[in-house]
Amino acid sequence: MTTDTHARFDAAFATAPLVAILRGLTPAEAPAVGEALVEAGFTLIEVPLNSPDPFDSIRLLIERVGDRAMIGAGTVLNVEDVGRVADVGGTLIVSPNTDADVIRATATRGLISLPGYFTVSEGFAALAAGATALKLFPADGTTPAYLKAQRAVLPKATRMLAVGGIVPENLATWRAAGSDGFGLGSNLYRPGKSADAVGQEARRYISALKDIA
Repeated sequence: MTTDTHARFDAAFATAPLVAILRGLTPAEAPAVGEALVEAGFTLIEVPLNSPDPFDSIRLLIERVGDRAMIGAGTVLNVEDVGRVADVGGTLIVSPNTDADVIRATATRGLISLPGYFTVSEGFAALAAGATALKLFPADGTTPAYLKAQRAVLPKATRMLAVGGIVPENLATWRAAGSDGFGLGSNLYRPGKSADAVGQEARRYISALKDIA
């Protein structure tokens, strides 16, 4: 599972290094929103665990689009929840923080670990624990120059995602600073936003991504 899951992530990230963060998604909305995202070209989707019935939403997303996108959870704060995500078939474990226990538990299960970090020290600690890639969070709390400075010392092969305040108009600036991918939250989806509207916004991000490829 480890090899297959990581190979699938590599392919998904290469296709569209955009993680849809569906905070507040309900199970009733999940299939249609997931379909809209995948039709637009998204291959990575997470449901934060502080959403209503998140494990049901993850399961429903996997049933609907799991053959075309990798699905998992965000705001994963403890080892127990890593197991719960795995039990419903999720493969992405995303956190806002650097918790070595959560990262190690994720890596042990062969899942994809995308922890949040902010300092170089946190970045190195996350990598040592087995992180698949690093999520600079909150990116809107700093500048692209900050990421560029970090890239000078973090391992060159590390995949970095800027998360927080990312809009189609600033993808190019963050990419130039060294961001390989992006996490997209309320600018892409917020509770109550229709699947059609989510799909329209998703296509804007995909178009912006193609412009900087």
